[in-house]
Amino acid sequence: MWSVLDGGRSDPSPPGEARRVDTEPSRASNWNVQITPSPWWRDSVCYQIYVRSFADGDGDGVGDLVGIRERLPYLARLGVDSVWITPFYTSPQLDHGYDVADYRDVDPMFGTLADFDTMLATAHDLGIRVIVDVVPNHTSSRHPWFQEALAAPPGSPARDRYVFRDGSGPDGAEPPNNWVSMFGGCAWSRLEDGQWYLHLFDSSQPDLNWWNDEVGDEFESVLRFWLDRGVDGFRIDVAHGLYKPLDLTPREPDDKPPHPMWDQPEVHEVYRRWHKVLGEYDGERMAVAEAWVDSAESMSRYIRPDELQQSFNFQWLEAEWSAEAFGRVITETLDAVGLVGASPTWVLSNHDVERHTTRYGGGAVGLDRARAAVLTMMALPGSAYVYQGEELGLEQVDLEPQHRQDPSFHRTGGEEPGRDGCRVPIPWSGSTAPFGFGPGAGQPWLPMPEVFASQSVEVQEDDPASTLSFYKALLAMRRELAAGLDHRVALVDSPSGSLAFRRGGDDEAQLVCVVNCGTAAVAVPDRAGELLMSSGAGVSGDGSERLLPPDTAAWFRHA
Repeated sequence: MWSVLDGGRSDPSPPGEARRVDTEPSRASNWNVQITPSPWWRDSVCYQIYVRSFADGDGDGVGDLVGIRERLPYLARLGVDSVWITPFYTSPQLDHGYDVADYRDVDPMFGTLADFDTMLATAHDLGIRVIVDVVPNHTSSRHPWFQEALAAPPGSPARDRYVFRDGSGPDGAEPPNNWVSMFGGCAWSRLEDGQWYLHLFDSSQPDLNWWNDEVGDEFESVLRFWLDRGVDGFRIDVAHGLYKPLDLTPREPDDKPPHPMWDQPEVHEVYRRWHKVLGEYDGERMAVAEAWVDSAESMSRYIRPDELQQSFNFQWLEAEWSAEAFGRVITETLDAVGLVGASPTWVLSNHDVERHTTRYGGGAVGLDRARAAVLTMMALPGSAYVYQGEELGLEQVDLEPQHRQDPSFHRTGGEEPGRDGCRVPIPWSGSTAPFGFGPGAGQPWLPMPEVFASQSVEVQEDDPASTLSFYKALLAMRRELAAGLDHRVALVDSPSGSLAFRRGGDDEAQLVCVVNCGTAAVAVPDRAGELLMSSGAGVSGDGSERLLPPDTAAWFRHA
């Protein structure tokens, strides 16, 4: 019998009944009664393209927009609904595009505006929506605004677009406060005239002053520029960081979150404004926040009805390989988004974190767990993001120091390994580098390991047991099932070390997902129903005594 699995709060469900976690507030109508179709982004599977490392169209060893266009049919076959493309704007590339010098043009390294338009049209022809990055927390130090600020005196309107301050201590020789850069070291740099400017990342990325109305007006104009070209949405870099407290509140000595430089309440006014802008365009345009906040409740504030459509659920990405941890994140996330009438956004990897195959242990164990984790994630309501290469089962690459380019590696003197290991170009074909990445010869901008010869798209496409084939089957089944399921989730009893939940109302067929994070096989709940697919070797035994192996997840259909 289905029974209660305590999600960490009091529950009115009677004994023996599954506890429901509704992703809508109690005042909302039942998810079984849908007056209008859900917007495209609510259940979208979005594929993240790290533009430098996806596909090289011109043979210079760096990915580009032509390369993306040429490989879009692959993504259509994979079964994704949308793509998110990291910054391709004019930039000195000191932080690989997240240091933007011109928000309205394409860096020649990646192509031209015409290349972008052609790529966008091709994606739309294939039924793929396109989300682009916007970087509103900081610009490049080579942006015309900052160059103007450097040439202007202290207190000038040009400097007011950024966070300039006089220093502290004798003669202002000390930084204005004790904030540190996310890339290591002090978050302030001093000019020859004695003033300091804030950079929460690299010194080449000065933070904008969002208290200045000119900044907000400029970014509304930037959004409209790309919306007018036809993009379907935006991923907002450092969405939680725009406003800094006017008094520049120092960090506490214990250095624990929440930090005063993040998640200030004024950021939500920005997203209310952007919500109105998006609403002026047809086609259900959207935005997703990269908001690294300290709780699911804080995350949910970014997706209130008059703000953004999505916010990445990094609690899921950060969870250890544990049924208890997964259950806690699911419960807290669905409770939090339900309070604001929104839906969750799940992600396991991106270009800023260690690949989850490696995080889960690496090798065969890591791959088994990675496949189980994504099968579990895809059973949950809401949108899911897939980072390029995870569909191939790629692991973090251990690069030699001389090949590392991430500013966080260099600013910390090598103490932090940086993010290059998850950004190595992905292998397409062949037995030697660059593995079909582009028409050039030899290694691309980051060297590719020899093991890629056995992990390429070419090798995996025709292998029914490959991770790529698994992803294709998974996305096809998710697309088939999602249209018939509401967003309610019920956690159900399962053996120690495992987690089980079901989707669907009492009057419809239900999807049941079971994941075994333990070290021994566990019994499948007796009412799980027909086995649909599993992430690994499958389920053994007959209908009354079925066993799920360790490090495996499975989907069942319960009528």
